Amino acid sequence: MRIIIVGGGKIVYYLTKNFISKGYKVSIINKDKEYCELLAREFNSLIVNGDGSKPKYLEEAEANKADAILALTGNDPDNLFICQLAKKEFEIPKSFSVINNPDNETIFKSLGIETIFNTTKLISLLIEQRIDTSDVNNLLAIEEGRVNISQIILRETSPVIGKTLKEIDLPEDIVFGCIIRDEHVLIPKGKTKLLLGDKVLIITLPEKQGEAFAALSGEQL
Repeated sequence: MRIIIVGGGKIVYYLTKNFISKGYKVSIINKDKEYCELLAREFNSLIVNGDGSKPKYLEEAEANKADAILALTGNDPDNLFICQLAKKEFEIPKSFSVINNPDNETIFKSLGIETIFNTTKLISLLIEQRIDTSDVNNLLAIEEGRVNISQIILRETSPVIGKTLKEIDLPEDIVFGCIIRDEHVLIPKGKTKLLLGDKVLIITLPEKQGEAFAALSGEQL
């Protein structure tokens, strides 16, 4: 696989190191001459000192051979333009971009950027997972937030305790993933009975998460 990375800093350094260890061919574009010289000493990769938003430097980075491009600069408009240029001018199949301002996510999606890393949202989610002590936790967002995996701990107030799964009237678009009971993981079936203290993992659409929590805990999210 051939990957072009536009950007700098430690994240680009360690991504490059990781990709090369997996046998990928990596080209890097960066405006900082000294940084490029450092990378050239460290890696047997194609290092281009220039502006990744200009076709000239993408061409030097062999964009015509690339399978993917990563736009990792600190400027969202530059990242957007780099991805669009790579797709339209060089027909690079896959584009990935960091978004520094979360308000720009909708714009990036509407303009066809395949994969977006919303750094603010990702960091916020990680912090919430570490400090949240409530009975419901968002464990993972899949497909850029279109599907959620959540954990709900069943307490005394839960209306489903003592009931089997087939006896529970759950809203549509909610799926049981598994039940963690003490140190055991159970794959739920229709006859599985829910008990006090069970940790229930569910898969939902984001807009159905509140309904799922209400149905399983008896409380509103």
